[in-house]
Amino acid sequence: MKFFHAFRMLAVAAMLAATPARAVDLSIVSGDTGNGIKVLREILDRYEKESGNKVTIVVMPSSTTDQFGQYRLWLAAGNSDIDVYQTDVIWAPQLASQLVDLTAATKDVVATHFPSIIQSQTVDGKLVALPIFTDAPALYYRKDLLDKYGAKVPVTWKELADTARLIVDKERAAGNRDVWGFVFQGNAYEGLTCNALEWVMSNGGGQIIEPDGTISINNSQAAAALDMAKGWIGTISPAGVLAYQEEESRGVWQTGNAVFMRNWPYAYALGNSEGSPIKGKFDVAPLPAGTGEGARPAAALGGWNLAVSKYSKNPDTAIELVKFIASPEMQKYRTLKTSNLPTIQALYDDADIAREQPIVPRWKRIFLNATPRPSAAVKVKYNEASSQFWNAVHETMTGEGSAADNLADLEATLTKLKGSGW
Repeated sequence: MKFFHAFRMLAVAAMLAATPARAVDLSIVSGDTGNGIKVLREILDRYEKESGNKVTIVVMPSSTTDQFGQYRLWLAAGNSDIDVYQTDVIWAPQLASQLVDLTAATKDVVATHFPSIIQSQTVDGKLVALPIFTDAPALYYRKDLLDKYGAKVPVTWKELADTARLIVDKERAAGNRDVWGFVFQGNAYEGLTCNALEWVMSNGGGQIIEPDGTISINNSQAAAALDMAKGWIGTISPAGVLAYQEEESRGVWQTGNAVFMRNWPYAYALGNSEGSPIKGKFDVAPLPAGTGEGARPAAALGGWNLAVSKYSKNPDTAIELVKFIASPEMQKYRTLKTSNLPTIQALYDDADIAREQPIVPRWKRIFLNATPRPSAAVKVKYNEASSQFWNAVHETMTGEGSAADNLADLEATLTKLKGSGW
């Protein structure tokens, strides 16, 4: 009897050893811009095949402002249904207390990423998100149209406006009634903060709030930059641009109805995709500079990362998923499919990427002008500070007050916000 019992226990142990680990169901939240969801699903299919786990994508709107608001609601409620969040580069200080510290789990891979990007996701010594791609916007231009009219790539905003007017006038006279000179992200959301920061910074008007916390936005060079942008509306830019986000501006551009566009790297691969009316007809350059003292090109630093919710029921498995998506192999796959810029330094020298997405190695020069938004200085109050800024800009561009008056009011509002602690 004892022999039989021992034999049965050995059989059970053998059966358990032969049984694969229980599959885990995970969820990941991601915004819906370009073909990002499609490529993420392809990466997750690969993960599911290799791990045996299942991953559901919770699709969010393309507006990062709307995404952030929903994230805050879920995290405040301790929602355990969401395991992994895809996070903007500016969100780390605001969400850190509700995210898993990835420092120990990623110590074998962090050195492969750009140190500045890792630092941007480190709060009080804790790595709260692992980067999957980085971003800096560029000026997209129709090289065929510039060549047609003997125009040069603009290096100042004034040159851009002059060139846009020249080409639009001639194209419309020739029957192309739908063409516009310049499209960008003018809706009242975080994308407008990025655009307007570039206008202000490139005109020598500062960073809105400086790294030491000084509120610098209320100055004549910043006001001049906003007045300049207001002058585009209805002349080189359609009035509807004040409701555009990334995809709306790309829609006008990719149908061939814009000479210039400000957008992120993802738009490059889509513009050159099969069936695109502008395939092979465009190129990119650094965003223009202003004309004020200290003027120089500026590009808002962007990028996306993956963070594990503190409320996940399977944090260890979620961390494994994060590391899989952020791995060199998957970053390379994403870059080849989307032209998103990798955060792993070695991939900028990868022969396949250089051949299939030659724009990626060239984008290094765009990064030379990368300007961070003031999230590090403002910390948990960044979203509120940013919304005050983009609203002041949007009101200026819609004619609700002058740039000078709106920036003076903004300074007062930001001063109160700072007084409450940031």
